[in-house]
Amino acid sequence: MALSSDERKYADQVIAAHAEGPGALLGILERIQEHTQHKYLSSEILEYVAEKTAIPLAQIYSVATFYALFNLEPQGEHSICICRGTACHTRGSRNLLQRLRLELNMPEESEDGADKLCLTTPDRRYSLRTVACFGQCALAPVVEVDHAIFGHMNEQALHRELEQLEKERES
Repeated sequence: MALSSDERKYADQVIAAHAEGPGALLGILERIQEHTQHKYLSSEILEYVAEKTAIPLAQIYSVATFYALFNLEPQGEHSICICRGTACHTRGSRNLLQRLRLELNMPEESEDGADKLCLTTPDRRYSLRTVACFGQCALAPVVEVDHAIFGHMNEQALHRELEQLEKERES
């Protein structure tokens, strides 16, 4: 899939504005991802950034896959991220994850025990992710809903957050 002229133009503007200084690549990728309709970095845009910045594609890909904030697949309208760190796990984050998967009709957890998960509902309404740690252990279990952090989360509170998202959709 080729990039549109608008996508190239926006990428050129972002690269020109952020090409200098430490962490430039992170800022460039973050701004481009936030600008896309489904909040992800396509292989075409990664190749374009590599070409325009003279940064090897392998390096750009390694950055995009290392940091949990980057997505290489289209994401849902709403994102929900559950911490799987030790403190959150011992305080029930696994139950939160299972409850959410049931409510959103997502497949059961894989048997390989992978801690990193990223699923999107077929209607692209929700993306469900897990992270190793938010660094908010005193608030465990921690859940992020559309970039807002919620501590001491329980199943009822998580259900209320989903209901609120649905109410916003209806209005």
